[in-house]
Amino acid sequence: MTDEWLSLSDAAKILGVHPSTVRLWSDKGVLPTHKTQGGHRRYKRSEISLWAESTHKSSMIEPEGMMNEVVRNVRMQISEGRLQAESWYQKLDEDARTQYRMSARSLFHGLMNYVATGGAEAESESYALGYEYASRAHRYSLDYVDAAKAFLFFRNTLIESVIKVYGEANVPSGQTAEMFQKMHTFTDEILISLLQTYQLLNANR
Repeated sequence: MTDEWLSLSDAAKILGVHPSTVRLWSDKGVLPTHKTQGGHRRYKRSEISLWAESTHKSSMIEPEGMMNEVVRNVRMQISEGRLQAESWYQKLDEDARTQYRMSARSLFHGLMNYVATGGAEAESESYALGYEYASRAHRYSLDYVDAAKAFLFFRNTLIESVIKVYGEANVPSGQTAEMFQKMHTFTDEILISLLQTYQLLNANR
């Protein structure tokens, strides 16, 4: 019984995490995994049980290693039509909406870069992203309140996704708190840059 072979979903149930988390751990070599001739992942119940007892689950997973999963979750949330309910989004034409979705990707990749580099060059990157959001809002005749709302929508979607992914992965509370601190530090700087830039653009109009 202890050498029973498990599927990825079975292993996820035993570990109490989402199957995508088990896939991530397997790809990073954290979780003992075997491959069938057809390329499917299989797990030994005895190995999974031992691993669960001896490891604080995702304590070996670094924050940057989780970000790809977070971004996938963000894309799913945005594609579910949440943008359509936003008052600022309803004021935009299709070209402007496409540009804003591109700005969202810039924010996510900027955060990943910030986490991966330990905050190196964070000031210049946060300034650049704030400038991008402000100039885009100004170009499409959104006022500074709507400009801030647009940024906060994408920031909050990102935070919600981190909560979901980190929760499913049972990331230790200390590691989660550290990630939230980095996210807030980085995105607060972007918001300040956005408001400062918008003020300058308005003064030069």
